[in-house]
Amino acid sequence: MTVKFFSLTVASFVVLFFATTVLVAHHSEAAQFDTTKPIKVSGVVKKVEWMNPHIWFYVDVKDESGNATTWGFSGLPPGMAVRRGFTKDTLKIGETVVVQGFRAKDGSNNASGNILTFADGRQVFPGALEVGTVPTTKP
Repeated sequence: MTVKFFSLTVASFVVLFFATTVLVAHHSEAAQFDTTKPIKVSGVVKKVEWMNPHIWFYVDVKDESGNATTWGFSGLPPGMAVRRGFTKDTLKIGETVVVQGFRAKDGSNNASGNILTFADGRQVFPGALEVGTVPTTKP
């Protein structure tokens, strides 16, 4: 009986450990975004998706030739974003913004939306779950 109880206890801890590791990895900025590749783009807000598990907002960024490329930015879960001052009404379609974050590891035009700066200088922080994940430079 003791061996069976011990085996079940060890198995439970192993399952709990791996389940926790997967959950932490999902919520780690480093899982999706390359924190060695900070970006800073300026553009016009195209779309905002306010839903769980994370908000997403999209910005059209023009290159030197005037061609627009849409960038997608991942933010916090809605509840956490609200606690940081980022609400459904904060970001308006057609508004010009500057977004700082870290580029997606897969090289796509997606990034973490850590710092959002409006034309009037106001800033909100819709991303950056972890301390030290606010970008400070532009590549």
